[in-house]
Amino acid sequence: MDVFVIPLGEDRYELYCEVAGVPDAPERSGTGFLDGIWHRFTDMLRAAEERQRRPVATDGDKPFLMRVQHRVLGWVVERVAEQRLLWNLRKVDAVVVHHPQDLPFDQVRTIVMRTLRRDFERHRIWLVVHAVAFVVSGALAIVPGPNLIAYYFAFRLGGHWLSLQGARHGMSRVAWSGSPSEPLTELRGLGALERDARAALVRRVADRLQLQDLDAFFTRVAIRPA
Repeated sequence: MDVFVIPLGEDRYELYCEVAGVPDAPERSGTGFLDGIWHRFTDMLRAAEERQRRPVATDGDKPFLMRVQHRVLGWVVERVAEQRLLWNLRKVDAVVVHHPQDLPFDQVRTIVMRTLRRDFERHRIWLVVHAVAFVVSGALAIVPGPNLIAYYFAFRLGGHWLSLQGARHGMSRVAWSGSPSEPLTELRGLGALERDARAALVRRVADRLQLQDLDAFFTRVAIRPA
């Protein structure tokens, strides 16, 4: 598995990867409560995967509920992209880290471990929060039609669980090795560029590294405050 250390600012880095397909969901537990979460989670993943395969249509003439569903699935696709790295870390034993040339591997490894520890703590907290919210959302089951709120919290709960397992596995069982990358080093100058020039540089680096979704990654992550 290939992971890229992306410089986003002064001493700010994010980990990025591109792995085709949606990761598999946890195996069925045989417990009614957990199986309910599992079913809703996999339903959301399948629907999001299907949306990615279909051309994106405009919402103009769609009924209100279809527009809501379309936007929810678009949101799910984005969340899957955000957690792709951690979800796929669960099942790998070795990772090649592509990093800027001016970073020694000892520092790269520190960045990787620090990022995984941060993600582990964040997903652990939100796992508890969304577990409680999922239970509370069960009260809406008496309302006719699909319980979209329960589906939302089930997806969040399942996503946090997979991310938690991926972060733990990455910190304790994955063998990390480094690969210096000249294109990644070029990204250090992004902060001094205008928006159009910045976008052009990201596209050039993405083409050289054959990363199809790097533009979307920067749109989603790079604009966040450090």
